[in-house]
Amino acid sequence: MEKVDKICVMARSSPFDKLLMVQCLKQKGHVVAVTGDGTNDAPALKEADIGLSMGIQGTEVAKESSDIIILDDNFASVATVLRWGRCVYDNIQKFIQFQLTVNVAALVINFVAAVSAGEVPLTAVQLLWVNLIMDTLGALALATEQPTKELMEKPPMGRKEPLISNVMWRNLLAQALYQIAILLTLQFKGRSIFGLEKKNVFKGLHKNKLFLGIIGITIILQVVMVEFLKKFADTERLDWGQWGACIGIAAASWPSVGLSSAYLFQINHS
Repeated sequence: MEKVDKICVMARSSPFDKLLMVQCLKQKGHVVAVTGDGTNDAPALKEADIGLSMGIQGTEVAKESSDIIILDDNFASVATVLRWGRCVYDNIQKFIQFQLTVNVAALVINFVAAVSAGEVPLTAVQLLWVNLIMDTLGALALATEQPTKELMEKPPMGRKEPLISNVMWRNLLAQALYQIAILLTLQFKGRSIFGLEKKNVFKGLHKNKLFLGIIGITIILQVVMVEFLKKFADTERLDWGQWGACIGIAAASWPSVGLSSAYLFQINHS
């Protein structure tokens, strides 16, 4: 137990020496990986946390005692195994963080609303739908991320290190509190925030014949200038799609003006 941390090379070792070394390292809290290809490596391969054997030159006894078989007998493949292992662990952490964030936010919102107002904003069907989306599309999106080079730069995970790290708790609580604040604000103040003045931007439009006439003349002059006065006005002719885009963008200003007016009306009255 005193010498095991100082051993760098152990030559001419017996199967018992290898097994004893693995046992001592595990007792000190290390996560131990052993590679081997011979029958004499079998006890250490089986005792280790992760045993890796060679697929081509390795014996059947070594393969049966190991957890991972390197098919191409290339020791560099161990790095690939390690990278993918860390990637899977990292993806699991991301998915857990995502699940806990949404669930904590939903439960807190329903609890607070039920206690204070006597009704829940999210029904059972809505919660079921949210969980269905999270468990399928969310899991698929987070579980299929490929390993990156940055994963190999991180320190190894300890045996007793929690699955949910302090960084995960920080991100989880920050995101959950943000969602809770937004949704509770909408739950209790949503009507007053979005209960804007009803404003019809087309009201009385058909009664003002002069206004309609001016609008019509403006449109005709605009079309003439764009389509027929290219040299004079330095314009380019537009096709039907471009004209449609121009009309759509221009028409979008009407509801925006109505919303702006209602917003200013609410500010003035508040």
